[in-house]
Amino acid sequence: MTYLFDDPKSFPADAVEGLVAAHPDELLQVHGGVVRALATPEGAPALVVGGGSGHYPAFAGWVGPGFAHGAPCGNIFSSPSADQVYSVARNSDNGGGVILGFGNYAGDVLHFGVAAEKLRAEGIDVRIVKVSDDIASNSEDNHRDRRGIAGDLVVFKVAGAAIQAGADLDEAERLAWKANDATRSLGVAFDGCTLPGAEDALFHVPEGKMAIGLGIHGEPGIDEKPMPSAAELAEVLVEGVLKETPELDSQRAAVVLNGLGTVKYEEMFVVWKHVSALLQDKGLTLVRPEVGEHVTSLDMAGLSLTVMRLDDELEQHWLAPADTPAFRRGGTVEGSAGQERGELYTPGEDPIPEATDASRDSARRITEILADLQSLLEELEPELGQLDSIAGDGDHGQGMVLGARGAHAAASRALERGAGARTVLVQAGAAWSAEAGGTSGALWGAVLTSVGGGFRDDEAVSDEQIPSALAQAVEAVERLGGAKPGDKTMVDAAVPFRETLESADGPAAEAVTAAAENATAAAESTADLVAHLGRARTHGEKSKGTPDPGAISFARIVTRLGELLSA
Repeated sequence: MTYLFDDPKSFPADAVEGLVAAHPDELLQVHGGVVRALATPEGAPALVVGGGSGHYPAFAGWVGPGFAHGAPCGNIFSSPSADQVYSVARNSDNGGGVILGFGNYAGDVLHFGVAAEKLRAEGIDVRIVKVSDDIASNSEDNHRDRRGIAGDLVVFKVAGAAIQAGADLDEAERLAWKANDATRSLGVAFDGCTLPGAEDALFHVPEGKMAIGLGIHGEPGIDEKPMPSAAELAEVLVEGVLKETPELDSQRAAVVLNGLGTVKYEEMFVVWKHVSALLQDKGLTLVRPEVGEHVTSLDMAGLSLTVMRLDDELEQHWLAPADTPAFRRGGTVEGSAGQERGELYTPGEDPIPEATDASRDSARRITEILADLQSLLEELEPELGQLDSIAGDGDHGQGMVLGARGAHAAASRALERGAGARTVLVQAGAAWSAEAGGTSGALWGAVLTSVGGGFRDDEAVSDEQIPSALAQAVEAVERLGGAKPGDKTMVDAAVPFRETLESADGPAAEAVTAAAENATAAAESTADLVAHLGRARTHGEKSKGTPDPGAISFARIVTRLGELLSA
């Protein structure tokens, strides 16, 4: 478990602040994460890598010469929000463009993608590299659709070293993808991890068993086997990783035996004794192997093995020196270390458009509703977290609370500054996305923003506007998330809600109440489904029998909304 923290909700931010305080000459804290203390050399690409917190040394520990230029840091096991990614990228770019690197998880894809679009709109050349090394999460034919685990280390090390050696954006992107396609990983767990402040782990492995194919966000494995000896575990890992031969069929390999948080270094060395012998028996030459904690999962008890096949250029960049808080490879880091920073980008407070008194009255009621929904989600947090822990990472309840708190606070600030209904919701939506992170954070941010788009700042919200605005919000969720009914997501409840609203003919309160009843029935019926999207997808039948937490939270929220509109 996590023993030391102040407020569990502020744990990620507190940890980043402490990391920067421990490395003041190397790191600088900016909105959303960290960057190098010195600016990226003028005209050089910037490598920005990131994801949820809870994985240190990944990702903030890799910021420094020979490696990354910045790292946005999300909440525990949740993607950084789009504005966090944007902020870190803006503070890393110095005219050479940006590579955004992250593990291939739905929330990261969504938030990094939104940030990339905003950066491109401002004239910054952005490339996206999604690491996909985990063989347990998809088939060999769909290698780039797998999730990223400890392969993040080798892929980003190659890209960072290439940039340090003078590669331009095209070349660095090419090498990052080449490294990704040459990399395979497999992980195992002996017990789950515990979120700060939680009373129990996200999952447990039965005594005497080992889970195979775990994720780094606390997801349980996809198979269980009897607890092995160190030698037997080495065979499982080696046989699993080597059952595929990448297109780069080289006998030289960079190898990482990665600890996930609890397994001690001496234990890893015992396993490595067997792993290294087995790999060499298979004809591989091991090039500067790494044994230790590199991509962790809080206090998860487990290990992963990563093998990246090498040719001359990949080997050159794998061996190149690096100097970061958590990854220091000996030798002089050639090339510019950077330059003195100019003015940092800091997000400012959005201006408040003119609003009529009637619209401000509606904005006041919207803010009250957001306060009520915050209270509801605080009550539901344990239940939603437990549902999410069955085949996910257990953070859905926490993320929804963080999002709702941020939304209510932003709405209150906007209201105090004289905002109307539209602006209050738009700013609340941005705050929900920023505070919650993850897929659900982005989608609920889109919900509030889209509803706001259906209202105006120069007139009161009418009864007729409410159903159409809510239906429009569901359409935004469908468009952004890419899920369809039957995928076992929030959409399974949201689409019946939208369809009922669109066919309703009566007061908004009655329409929302009727639509919420259908959403609730649809959400409960997701227990019969097997997940096809998101983290739960990789656990197949394990998701069956439990309703989707995103669908349940959607149904509970719209049910309360119907009650409030009827009051």
